[in-house]
Amino acid sequence: MPRQLSRFSEAKKKALRVSKAVSTRQAIKRLGKFFRRNGYIRELNSERRLEEGELYKKGDEVRLVADTKGELAEIRRYLRLAGFKRARPFAKANQWRQPVYGVAEVARFLELIDWSSDEE
Repeated sequence: MPRQLSRFSEAKKKALRVSKAVSTRQAIKRLGKFFRRNGYIRELNSERRLEEGELYKKGDEVRLVADTKGELAEIRRYLRLAGFKRARPFAKANQWRQPVYGVAEVARFLELIDWSSDEE
């Protein structure tokens, strides 16, 4: 009897097959579509940082939202192709969040996808 693959394995395999032929430019374009669909930015609260000092450890981050594990695998592949460090994804509200941490990484991400604060 053949071994049945989990849905995640099948979705991940599909994402790997699809993205192998994807250029960096195409990966950035797809990341931009994911971000514009329902991604968001979390910014450092500078007032809170001044008040709490080192106890306030939050920083800038972009969060890309995936509806399925297959989409998550696709997002992670595109981030790798675009040269970003991939943080650990997490589940929230029956979706997956893929963060990109750091002031420089967030600025680079937003520049690559051609995002301006006017679009918010």
